[in-house]
Amino acid sequence: MTSAKTHPAGTQLTWRFPRTFWFANGAELCERAAYYGMFITLYRYLNTEVGFTDPETGVVVSIFAGGMYLLPTFMGILADKMGFRRALMLAFALLTVGYALLGALQEKWSAVVALGLIMTGGAIVKPVISGTAAKCSSDHNRARAMSIFYMMINIGSFSGKGLAGDLNERLGLQYINFYAAGMTFLALILVTLFYRNVDTHGAGKTAAEALRGLGRVVCNVRFLALILIVAGFWLIQGQLYGAMPTYIERVLGKGYKPEWLANINPLTVVIFVVPITHLVRRFQPENAIGIGLLIIPFTALAIGLGPLLERWVGSSVDLGWFRAHPLILLIVVGISLQGLAECFLSPKFLEYVSKQAPPSEIGLYLGFGHLHSFFAWLAAFIAAGLLLDAFCPDPRKLDPSARHEWRLATDPKYVLTLEEAARAELADQVPVPESIARVLREHGHTVPEDAVVAEVEGKDAWRSDPERAWRIEQPIVTLEENWTSPPGRFVRGVPDQLHVTPAALRWAQDPAVADVVHACKGETLADELRHDKPVGPLLRATLAGYGFDIPERAAVRKEKPRDQHQREFRWKVVVPYYSMEEAKLETDADARKAGRTRALRDTLVLAATARPPQDRPALPDAYDRAHYIWYVFASVGALAFLSLLAFKFITRRLDR
Repeated sequence: MTSAKTHPAGTQLTWRFPRTFWFANGAELCERAAYYGMFITLYRYLNTEVGFTDPETGVVVSIFAGGMYLLPTFMGILADKMGFRRALMLAFALLTVGYALLGALQEKWSAVVALGLIMTGGAIVKPVISGTAAKCSSDHNRARAMSIFYMMINIGSFSGKGLAGDLNERLGLQYINFYAAGMTFLALILVTLFYRNVDTHGAGKTAAEALRGLGRVVCNVRFLALILIVAGFWLIQGQLYGAMPTYIERVLGKGYKPEWLANINPLTVVIFVVPITHLVRRFQPENAIGIGLLIIPFTALAIGLGPLLERWVGSSVDLGWFRAHPLILLIVVGISLQGLAECFLSPKFLEYVSKQAPPSEIGLYLGFGHLHSFFAWLAAFIAAGLLLDAFCPDPRKLDPSARHEWRLATDPKYVLTLEEAARAELADQVPVPESIARVLREHGHTVPEDAVVAEVEGKDAWRSDPERAWRIEQPIVTLEENWTSPPGRFVRGVPDQLHVTPAALRWAQDPAVADVVHACKGETLADELRHDKPVGPLLRATLAGYGFDIPERAAVRKEKPRDQHQREFRWKVVVPYYSMEEAKLETDADARKAGRTRALRDTLVLAATARPPQDRPALPDAYDRAHYIWYVFASVGALAFLSLLAFKFITRRLDR
């Protein structure tokens, strides 16, 4: 008795596919990881880094996202003419250039060009990879081939968004685009070296035929009405990438990783889609779709209830094993409900489309079933931009007093914004200026007498107009690299040794240690020399051996290079008190347009320790109605559900 399942015709089911199939799916995983990693941050990047206003950002992203669903049909026709391999090479080349351009230049024109390249390349990849999966499988194992294909999409989506959250937190939004460019370049290598053309001969459509088919579809009033009704569902779903990430950062501040929150949706779908599909297997398609449309308004309504729950329970909810902000808790609930609603709606939608199509054009209608996403995403981001601008404005637009209130409410380490006179006295390795010490004392903060101001290298130091950063600290010791042999030109080696020189006698147990320069092996300490990180146990033990009593609060700080050619770096072990960093109020491009060589900016003073949640003040008045955004989207979802009921009633009357 064999364990292998067989097809009714006697053919064995198998998971074995041609090599091209696996490399195509590997390329698809890379492309989806790149796309979703970029897309979850795109609105914020265009708004905060490139300089589009909220309404402008909404329009740009809506055209880009809508085009990703409209163009694949026509790009598939082009791929058939070119051959799949050449089409994929062109697509991944366009994607790599587009992502790299999007990250390299923060100009409005370059962002539009980059998104055009990404949209074109992505629209080619969609039909070619799915077509490869179909061509590399036979009728009896095509379901398995497509299941692998969709698994790669979901793995890429999940991993891309997850990595984007860490990149944003560590490096900034810009570097997510470079990561995406790297992933699509890897896909280009896979396709170039390992992909082999599959047979694309057959009765393919021409562009004119595709346009005529699209015209027939949209002229079918019943079908178009169904598409627009279901678009209401996807319009709300699209806020995972539109309003939600920006809303979180403006209402709660950074650090909540909306990229990971968005991953709750595919996770919910993966867990529940099979049992829910089994549950509704005998339902009429419109009834299952109706359940999805009934649920979707509550996903937005849950998020809109955030301020009400916060008034009831305070700024955090104790869930036993961890604490969460009430808004984050409701966002998790809302996104989970979105996933459940999708499990009811998606599997039955194409079945419903086939029932609404004329018998001779079922294939045509199924091919254009994605039009609901085109209309939904076209409207979703325009709505997000307008609603954010109206109810949850860009903090950079606020007056200085309101901006101060917003920062106090959203950044637990924020203390104050330095005035121009105090900013002018910031320098490197100088005692704390009296103007800065005085304003800190006025706000109830103390500054040690022997503290100094030290300039540190900001994360965007390579830019022509970087955001500078400083620290107020008490120095303990300095650790210097001393290369006895030059490092490689492109790859940095391990320091041959580190010199430890006393910088403050107060921390030395033996005053004589001040006259000694200690040498120690850098290979063992290099891993603990991390900027803005606490002193590690190995470094602490090493310094204790040299006679230094290192406080628990001490941290390692990398010195700002003295010039662009500096090759031997220095670190300091310090007791940090305050950090000061510039925050741009406009982009470099906007500054140049206004005739300034330097962008307008604030200089923020941040404490070394965070305030507890209960000490966080309320947001300024400009955000009192921020949650109205979600009431609007809940209304859209309710309208979609009611429209489906009307659609069912009218179509049944017409069919009698």
